[in-house]
Amino acid sequence: MQCYDVFNGDADGICALIQLRLADGFKEYPDGPILVTGVKRDINLLARVKAEAGDHITVLDISVGVNAAGLRKNLEAGASVFYVDHHNPGNIPKHENLYTVIETRPDICTSLLVNQCLEGAFREWAIVGAFGDNLLGAAYELARPIGYKQEHIEDLKRLGALINYNAYGRDISDLHFAPETLFKTLLQYENPAAFLFSEPEIVQKLETGFYDDLRKARNAEELLYTEFNLDNDIPSPVWLLADAPWARRISGVFGNELANQNPGRAHAVLTHNAKDGYTVSVRAPRNHPNGADKLCMKFSTGGGRAAAAGINHLAVDKLDGFLAAFKKAF
Repeated sequence: MQCYDVFNGDADGICALIQLRLADGFKEYPDGPILVTGVKRDINLLARVKAEAGDHITVLDISVGVNAAGLRKNLEAGASVFYVDHHNPGNIPKHENLYTVIETRPDICTSLLVNQCLEGAFREWAIVGAFGDNLLGAAYELARPIGYKQEHIEDLKRLGALINYNAYGRDISDLHFAPETLFKTLLQYENPAAFLFSEPEIVQKLETGFYDDLRKARNAEELLYTEFNLDNDIPSPVWLLADAPWARRISGVFGNELANQNPGRAHAVLTHNAKDGYTVSVRAPRNHPNGADKLCMKFSTGGGRAAAAGINHLAVDKLDGFLAAFKKAF
């Protein structure tokens, strides 16, 4: 029997898998499950898995809808699948070998769902995952009853943001660390504080890149300003970043920052992609975290969840249509 761990390369996917494998007693992966992951937007991951009868697949933080064909193929081959996710799934197939934990409400993420399954066994990693997914309220709520000192909670928040930042890019070459490499290192530590203390070179590399890239994003020009009739002292809701690795790395973090600074407004951050179009990150208003997935799913490569969603490829000639749909939706 072969096992596969299929997971989003962002903070939520990585922290969800850390919890499961710590619960199983894993520390090393030479004889463990085959890892299947990628950059944040590389989410059609089950298409890479060619399971056989009796194999087992764990799938974390990628939508059922995008992976429908791969899921069906592997189930028909006789594999069993444990699927945990919080994105809009579309139609979930019924199969005796498929066990799902799927919840799409705005205040949940895959790490928090795994935490519930494990009854809080590795709660701190769930908190890191929630912070990384910008679920600040849910993360603080999970941390507060434990009595952590505020500086410890802020360390968990910082780590979540750094792991999430590392996942964004056109391909692996844009990232500071390949997601599977970062996951394997993080897995060595049962609590996040031990990682922060023991791996200063990794933390420093991520932090230096994070703040350098964020500084460049803050100096970027808004894509549309006057068309949205905004006051001059309020940032635009739609931004286009440069065609550069730093822009692709920071797009998600920058979208979260805009959403946190202006919780009553939706935001979109666009970056250039390899198909001469745009990759789009959308954040619904934090005060009303709904509608991002429905907006993005109007476009052929769009998907996500109610509070945060995206479009993998938006053709240049579709830009005006997206902007009109964005303005209508929010």
